[in-house]
Amino acid sequence: MKFTVKQAREYAGLTQQETAKQLGVALATYQGYEWGDVEMRIGMAKKFAKLVSIPLAQLIFYSKTS
Repeated sequence: MKFTVKQAREYAGLTQQETAKQLGVALATYQGYEWGDVEMRIGMAKKFAKLVSIPLAQLIFYSKTS
């Protein structure tokens, strides 16, 4: 099963604000990750995968420009 960033966060039972805080980014930056406005770099993607306890290979990252 594949999860978008938003689905993974919700599956983990986290709010956007909680997730942003644990990742060490501003809320607006995290919202950009979910909405596809900001591309998540690999280091942050690995940190996110660990936070939500979902393997990186099962996460879907996209951007509005691609």
